[in-house]
Amino acid sequence: MALRHAVLAALLDGEYSGYQLAKAFDIGVANFWHALPQQLYAELAKLEKDGLVAGRQVVQETRPNKRLFRVTGEGLAELERFASAASKPSFIRDDLLVKVQAADHIDSAPVIGQLEERASASEARIELFGKLLRHMRGDLDEEEFLLRGERIGPYLTCMRGLAFERDTRDWCLRISAVLRKRRNVHAQR
Repeated sequence: MALRHAVLAALLDGEYSGYQLAKAFDIGVANFWHALPQQLYAELAKLEKDGLVAGRQVVQETRPNKRLFRVTGEGLAELERFASAASKPSFIRDDLLVKVQAADHIDSAPVIGQLEERASASEARIELFGKLLRHMRGDLDEEEFLLRGERIGPYLTCMRGLAFERDTRDWCLRISAVLRKRRNVHAQR
């Protein structure tokens, strides 16, 4: 997947400025695609040049002018082509896992701390995803929203983000507990 597809998908919800797109990425897309704001601005320029998004200037009196972007018919066709292509399996690339892999041969105390920090960060994202999901579905319960909601794509990806963060939190807490117990056992020898 290229960044262009993630940007096109994010713009399906309406017109966004580059700043608004960066905020949308932080909230709804970051659980499956990371991009820096400058990467998003550069990608918007490429997409506009390729005719996949259209931009328009908005004059503002008290702030600098801004450009709003929306997906064009060509952009939607590009998303259709992308959706029809086979997806590549994802893989994990995580420096914390390298540290856990080496835990038998290094001081595991810093690794335990990092696992607990990661669990805490995941807990904060779990709360964020929960609020976001409740906001998206409004007064509907989840099953009703999934059946009748107007736009469920962002909801479904947030569900995946929530599941990922829960699994990460649980794994980090379990592994930090294991490493802590092993430290205690080895310290008693």
